[in-house]
Amino acid sequence: MIGKKELHFMCGKAGAGKSTLAASLARQHDAVLLREDIWLARLFPDELATFADYIKYSKRIKLVVAPLVVELLARQSVVLDFPANTRDGRNWFRSIFEQANCAHTLHHLDASNQLCLQRIAKRNVERPEGSHELDEATFNLVTSYFQPPLPDEGFNVRKYAPSANQSDGADRQP
Repeated sequence: MIGKKELHFMCGKAGAGKSTLAASLARQHDAVLLREDIWLARLFPDELATFADYIKYSKRIKLVVAPLVVELLARQSVVLDFPANTRDGRNWFRSIFEQANCAHTLHHLDASNQLCLQRIAKRNVERPEGSHELDEATFNLVTSYFQPPLPDEGFNVRKYAPSANQSDGADRQP
C-alpha cells in the first residue's frame, strides 16, 4: 500500500510483539521506522535504571521526535515503535497525525500476560539492541498502567491476537 502517507503506531503490553510488527509494517509500507527503545539506548545508555527513568527520558525524546515525524509524514509513511499504551499517551500520536493531516492506524496487539512473559524471557536471553532486562515484577508494574484503546477515542484500530505458536506480532486478526 505504498503511496498513501500514514502514521502507524503500536499498542500492546511489553512482549506482545510490537517491535516485530513495527518492522514488518515498515517493510510493507516502505515507511520510516523509528524505535523508542533504540533512541533511549543510544542517547541515555547509563540513565535507564527504573520505570521512572524511562518515563523521564521518553518525554525528552518525544519532544524531538514529534516535529521530525510531522515533517517526514509530508513525504512518506512512518511507523512509530513507541507504545500507545494509555489513553493519555495516545494523545501524543493524535497530535502528530492531526498536525501532519494524514491517515493513521493504531495497531493493537492483544496478547495474554502469559504469552508476553514467555516472549520477554526469550528477549532477555537474546538481548536485541534497545531491549532492557525485564523481570516479572516490572512487567506487572508496567502492565498495571496499560489501557487498551476504546471506540470513543476515535482511532482507526487494527487488532491482532498473538498466540504462543506464532513468533511475531504480525499475527492474524481475531
